[in-house]
Amino acid sequence: MLTRKQHELLIFVNRRLSETGISPSFEEMKEALSLKSKSGIHRLISGLEERGFIKRLAHRARALEVVRLPEETAVKAPKPAARGRFSPTVIRGDFKSALAGAAVTVSGESVQLPLYGRIAAGTPIEALRNESNTVGIPASLLGNGEHYALEVAGDSMVDAGIFDGDTVIIQRGDTAENGSIVVALIDDGEVTLKRLRRRGASIALEPANQAYETRIFGPDRVKVQGRLVGLLRKY
Repeated sequence: MLTRKQHELLIFVNRRLSETGISPSFEEMKEALSLKSKSGIHRLISGLEERGFIKRLAHRARALEVVRLPEETAVKAPKPAARGRFSPTVIRGDFKSALAGAAVTVSGESVQLPLYGRIAAGTPIEALRNESNTVGIPASLLGNGEHYALEVAGDSMVDAGIFDGDTVIIQRGDTAENGSIVVALIDDGEVTLKRLRRRGASIALEPANQAYETRIFGPDRVKVQGRLVGLLRKY
């Protein structure tokens, strides 16, 4: 479950390691992906490491090891994906039409909610949209309004009881109370599950894991896509 940029970076690093045996520098990775800053490369590497595709080698500068490749990618040294040609099924970043949800009227019946794939609870990624998947939820567990479900990827919300692989139930809406756990759209391109805090004129997206840092944005950079109202877990 990779974004286009994560996939491009993984293939680029794997190809360079296959050709030279040396990891590319952050500057080389930035130029290869046409990014404006190295901070974007840091986020992509963290996302790939979190998902088990790469590993950083301790005590060695620029040392990355490709642990595995996506299933659709050949193991042999692949050529880098041509820009614009790798097109995974992702939720579009513009969100001009918000995620559709199932309308709920509280009763004893079960409601089939659309399941929109994985959302990062660590490094933000684009959540995968798959409108053919649904999950059944007792209507008595939901409030009125429209809801949808997302599968969690990552561990940044573990102290709030939200673990990798959990399914969260989201009540669709564009507002949320201070301190609520929300689905947040960042810069019209990244989606993440975090606790929302308002700090003066700024908005903080706060993880529930000390290993992750709180990210602070201007109010025009964050759009609420819904708030957490429930959670499902398989054992």
